[in-house]
Amino acid sequence: MSSLTPVEINVLRDPKVYLLSKQSMVAGELDRFLADHGVSWTSDSSVAAEVVTETAGRVCYMSFAKPRPGGNQAYLSHIKEVGHGSVFEHAVWTFLITGVSRSLTHELVRHRAGWAYSQLSQRYVDESVAEYVEPDIIADDPELHAIWQDAIAHVHVAYVKLAEKLNSKLADPMAATAALLPPDADRTTRRKTARQAARSVLPNATETKITVTANARALRHFLEQRGSAFAEPEIRKLAIVLLDLLAADSPSLFGDYEKHPLPDGTSEIKTKFPKV
Repeated sequence: MSSLTPVEINVLRDPKVYLLSKQSMVAGELDRFLADHGVSWTSDSSVAAEVVTETAGRVCYMSFAKPRPGGNQAYLSHIKEVGHGSVFEHAVWTFLITGVSRSLTHELVRHRAGWAYSQLSQRYVDESVAEYVEPDIIADDPELHAIWQDAIAHVHVAYVKLAEKLNSKLADPMAATAALLPPDADRTTRRKTARQAARSVLPNATETKITVTANARALRHFLEQRGSAFAEPEIRKLAIVLLDLLAADSPSLFGDYEKHPLPDGTSEIKTKFPKV
């Protein structure tokens, strides 16, 4: 291990989330539906996700003519109270998440119903740029941080050397054939094959990027499960970031959540309307 060349490690500790897309209403279509059924109704919300959710709920009982007072916020609060969360599945957001570890995404993709994922490929993308996510409990202790950083530096240099040597090896037609590649495999194919083998030494701490699309009901489940004090700390950080974005974008759907401080300086997420 001492023969490995030291490498500059870019250490990340907090996720970054980009809200790529959210719903919009198709102009005139809701009014056309209402006119076709002889009713007049207008939501007091300007947030498409909230209007779509309220509309879906009202269609179930055709309760447009004499709506309860309180508008969209009161209507969706009642939905939470009675647990009719299926209408929340009509509200959808897409996020691009970066600065998270492969360990986190292994947990994230366990959320299946109501979710879609597209994640960075280690077979095609070169991981020679050293970016890794360090757990706070290690980063905050100088001795533990030094051990972690040394381990990461060694495996990263090993990855780079393996990728380089495998790529050179596969330029030999006999080696390429043995790896089930064409004898004259192009450089892109050789690099992909080299990287997919070399990545075997990369740790769970390796930074990754993932595009996520999810509906409001699935996101509420995620916030409650991963925003818990008992959740893994890194994914709890992500839950807090997502909550801040969602509560600002759609307060009627996510404004019931509260953040409660924890002894480690982070927060947990709670609501009086769980499991909607």
